[in-house]
Amino acid sequence: MLELAILGFLCDTPLHGYELRKRIAALTGHVKPVAESTLYPAIKRLERAGLLARETQPGAGAAPRHVLTLTTAGRAELRLRLARPAHADITDESRWFTLLAFLRHLEDPAAQAEVLERRLEFLRQPTSFFYDGGRPLRAEEVEDPFRRGILTIARATTQAEQSWLRRTLESLRETGGA
Repeated sequence: MLELAILGFLCDTPLHGYELRKRIAALTGHVKPVAESTLYPAIKRLERAGLLARETQPGAGAAPRHVLTLTTAGRAELRLRLARPAHADITDESRWFTLLAFLRHLEDPAAQAEVLERRLEFLRQPTSFFYDGGRPLRAEEVEDPFRRGILTIARATTQAEQSWLRRTLESLRETGGA
């Protein structure tokens, strides 16, 4: 997801590494902080693959800055990753939010709708944080008030997301997306 975030933010605008790191941290940092030792090797991999270009520009002070831009191949790769997300990108909430943050760059409304349909289908599956045997437990079935809280919050969040997904899918269909 780090590479997707790099490609997505650079599709928005050219950035230097420090600003890119700040934006990624704002999006995903609360879940998994972005270390320089992770970010810069990912940037170098994408640059070697021809997906990013680096340009040296004069800095605000004395030191020059390296500004990263997305290449044409980088834009194509971003769209491919958005159109064909892995199962974990749909089911893992932090990965889903990263994908969703850049889904607008997938310009085909029908392709956007396909991704949203996959998430909606996932959310329709019965699930829980707690089980009785193989059966998912609902909040009303749990005595522990803290576990009940987790399940109550999760249900409200899921219902809100499903509502948003249905409205957005309807809007995409009206624009020829499905």
